[in-house]
Amino acid sequence: MFDELVVRQHGVLTRAQAYACGLSKAQVEARVRGGRWRFLFGRVLATFTGTPPREALLWAAVLRAGRGAVLSHETAGELQGLVDRPSDPVRLTVPADRRISAVAGIVVHLSARAAAARHPTRLPPQTRIEETVLDLTQQAGTLDDALGWLARACGRRLTTADRIRKAIGGRAKLRWRTELLAALGDTADGCHSLLELRYLRDVERAHGLPTGVRQAVRPRRGGRWYDDVAYDAWRTRVELDGRAAHPPDRRWRDTHRDNAAAAAGETTLRYGWTDVTRTPCATAHQVAQVLRHHGWPRQPRPCGPNCPIPP
Repeated sequence: MFDELVVRQHGVLTRAQAYACGLSKAQVEARVRGGRWRFLFGRVLATFTGTPPREALLWAAVLRAGRGAVLSHETAGELQGLVDRPSDPVRLTVPADRRISAVAGIVVHLSARAAAARHPTRLPPQTRIEETVLDLTQQAGTLDDALGWLARACGRRLTTADRIRKAIGGRAKLRWRTELLAALGDTADGCHSLLELRYLRDVERAHGLPTGVRQAVRPRRGGRWYDDVAYDAWRTRVELDGRAAHPPDRRWRDTHRDNAAAAAGETTLRYGWTDVTRTPCATAHQVAQVLRHHGWPRQPRPCGPNCPIPP
């Protein structure tokens, strides 16, 4: 029982767990005095020496917080593949009726929904991915940042728009509820990054461009290409180069894809963050020019009184 518990919890346990496994108080204290065991976060026992691995620290934080505690926010996102690097401090959510004394290296959030938000099987205890996403949207500094979490979660196929939508329905209070629900429809349609969401909203829709196909599949020998936006009827493709979606070591794949499109008589346009967020009107004008060159019969429309596109 002791060995199984220690393995499951990556080498850490509480005093109560040690006693429940048959160790006496004297045995525990002897191991601590002898340097074989040590304390993490003041009270949790580590049954090893040396630098504690990340998994042990996360387990220790949950055990230190006690009843009903779950890893949440960036820390849960780290375990779920939503956040790319370890968070510091460790973030936990505990039931709203609990009060936890301050512990260095741990931030505690109180929630009446802590039990409902907990993932039923993942260890160490943590929030469901949909709850993690919503927690991160609520501490985001801007709406764009909040929408970015939705796009990232769906783009990485960690969850679905429908599951996030259901989680939203379970929260009585939620900042940007209307905007988040609206964006979920776009992520379900294939917008897998904030840059793609901004292109859809600020370039395509705002200027009356035709609706492109998101994450369009194009077969190739030995596999397939995925295009960010494809206007198939007008042989035009748009690639949106966010660093997360198009890291440097994959640039050669983009080049081969662009060349294959050109060989098929298609035009590929490539835009970055500045093109889409700072000069969306100029970007829309250029996309429209290429679309019209390939036969699009309409004209783009101005997005407002100061838009340089003529009415």
